[in-house]
Amino acid sequence: MSAHRLSFAVEEGIARIALDNAAGRNAIDLAFVEAFADCAERCADEAVKVVLISAQGPYFSVGGDLSDFVAHADDAERHILAMARKFHVGVARLHELSVPVVLALGGMAAGGGFSLVCGADFVIASRSAGLTSAYTRTGLTPDGGLTWFLERIVGARKAFEIMALNPVMSADEAFALGIVNRLVDRDALQAESEAVARQIANTPSDSLRALKWLMTSGRAATLESQLEHEAVSIARQAGRAATMENLRKFLARG
Repeated sequence: MSAHRLSFAVEEGIARIALDNAAGRNAIDLAFVEAFADCAERCADEAVKVVLISAQGPYFSVGGDLSDFVAHADDAERHILAMARKFHVGVARLHELSVPVVLALGGMAAGGGFSLVCGADFVIASRSAGLTSAYTRTGLTPDGGLTWFLERIVGARKAFEIMALNPVMSADEAFALGIVNRLVDRDALQAESEAVARQIANTPSDSLRALKWLMTSGRAATLESQLEHEAVSIARQAGRAATMENLRKFLARG
């Protein structure tokens, strides 16, 4: 697995997925989604009782690597569709796990990074963290399950506002909306997330597996169908000349 994108380890029942491309602000590109899907598959091991997702550096993830999108301008729709579908393999696998997914948010989560936050079962954030959808600002539409997860957390109207207007939310605002479960100081984030993961790992696993099943089994819509809708939509948008021009302008602003 690429050391430039993600690291993975399982120890004492905790599967740790760490975004470790700090120099690249943990941007999501083809190498990332391939490594992410592989990590998610490996979390299905019976030895895993909880998954803990974290990130190295000041950014959790800035989302999609827009420079990569522009570099594939001639075949953007095909390239983004392949990326989104591979990303969604990992998202779906984590969602299907019978064990909880805990996420430690220490910096900005944008685009697909925000989707990962919303897809977790329990989120601990530093008070300095921030979140934004960002997709429609450049002419894209969400992927990573955001249109499925976010509405279920904050309600349809608020979810539309967040995805349509792209506000940059503070950790306090995300906490008030229920996107974040717990707030801590930045220097306490690692210890707090480890403590929560350890508490879950030490809980009789059958009870938490049953709890997660009870909370997900009654939902009528399937994540998989929504993920495919998202993959097709973001790829179609990326294939439009106006969107590519927006991406170039966004990159030029730095």
